[in-house]
Amino acid sequence: MTHDAPADASGSGATQPGARRIGPFMAIWGGQALSLFGSQAAQFALIWWLTLQTGSAAVLASATFVGLLPQVVLGPVIGALVDRWNRRTIMLVADAVVALASLILAVLFASDSAGVEAVFAVLFVRALGSAFHGPAMLAASSLMVPPQHLTRIQGWNQSLQGALAIVGAPAGAFLYASLSMAGVMLVDVVTAAFAIAPLLAIRIPEPERQAQDAPMRPTGGVLRETLAGLHYLRSRKGHMALVMIAASINLFLAPAFSLLPLLVQNDLGGNAMTLGWMTSLFGAGMIAGGIVLGSWGGFSRRIVTTLAGIMGLGAAVLVLGMAPPEPLFIASAALLTVGLMVPFCDGPIYAIMQKTIEPAFQGRVFSLLGSLAAATAPLGLLLAAPIASFAGVRAWFLAGGAISLAMGAIGFLVPALIRIEETPAAHAVAADTEAPASR
Repeated sequence: MTHDAPADASGSGATQPGARRIGPFMAIWGGQALSLFGSQAAQFALIWWLTLQTGSAAVLASATFVGLLPQVVLGPVIGALVDRWNRRTIMLVADAVVALASLILAVLFASDSAGVEAVFAVLFVRALGSAFHGPAMLAASSLMVPPQHLTRIQGWNQSLQGALAIVGAPAGAFLYASLSMAGVMLVDVVTAAFAIAPLLAIRIPEPERQAQDAPMRPTGGVLRETLAGLHYLRSRKGHMALVMIAASINLFLAPAFSLLPLLVQNDLGGNAMTLGWMTSLFGAGMIAGGIVLGSWGGFSRRIVTTLAGIMGLGAAVLVLGMAPPEPLFIASAALLTVGLMVPFCDGPIYAIMQKTIEPAFQGRVFSLLGSLAAATAPLGLLLAAPIASFAGVRAWFLAGGAISLAMGAIGFLVPALIRIEETPAAHAVAADTEAPASR
């Protein structure tokens, strides 16, 4: 759904804390949560349908590739576009287009006309809608939610993601076993209506562009705004080191987990319900990890928490790659631990970025960080099928675990990364960075 966002920095009188009420936001948030439940179940059913129809590592890797493509290609400019366009309209259009794509696919399944190509098209539309919807929801939350509740909303988001992983996969397996694929896609359409209805009824405030904000707003177009954000990011060595670590890990873990259905089916002897319940354990781990991190707060240096989490993640993925079919407890415990480590890897990063990135650049920098970190995943996915055919699916999990362990350890040896929160004048480069795009 959303990530924690800074309070309104636009200076808009209409969005001052006193004018904000959490009720309207929660109506939108609740609708989005119901829609995400339907989407998660439908997504699981689609991936399992591809697994049974093709049994192909290339197809599963390609499905994940299609899901990453919009973020990698459009991510660098989406932040700028969200700042320019009406956020309520972006969310409405994104939800409506995804629902329409699911409806079309339901018709194709009902007429026995659906094929792999049609499923790939819907997966792409879903990813494209999410690429626009996520940043728009993030930006909207900072203008609708009273500042004192922003952290609470972030906690709810973390819990929601874990809960979706717990409930969504078994629900998808249940719907797949109980309904036709056309019925599963219609469930997705119906739940999308719960997301669209509040957006039609509730106004989302837009930031006002006041005169004093002009120096911080480039006038050279979306491309120049994006390049200014890239220049800003490149000037910060610690942040770039974090991008390189994330990119290296994604190169191996993205294809590994795209092949998880094959690992469950072929190496662990499971079925759709097995995959569903194992995915639920991953979600349970995420919830537990979020609770522990929220209670403890992590190490005083947030980056230490992240690097330790990456090493724990690597160890768990290694165990998953080596787990025997019996007892299934070993693989299940490993996947639970993977989920447990995710909040420790990701959670502190957002706090680091909000502390060290100039607010005027956060939209662009967050988008760039996500795109650059994910850019290597498509390369890994292209290699997934031939390497899995030659060395087996387990090879990806073993490689991903080893790389994660190595990257976490190497991170402790990079001074700029360890001191990422100590960088003096964290916002001082803003003027020099923005200037070329402002003239």
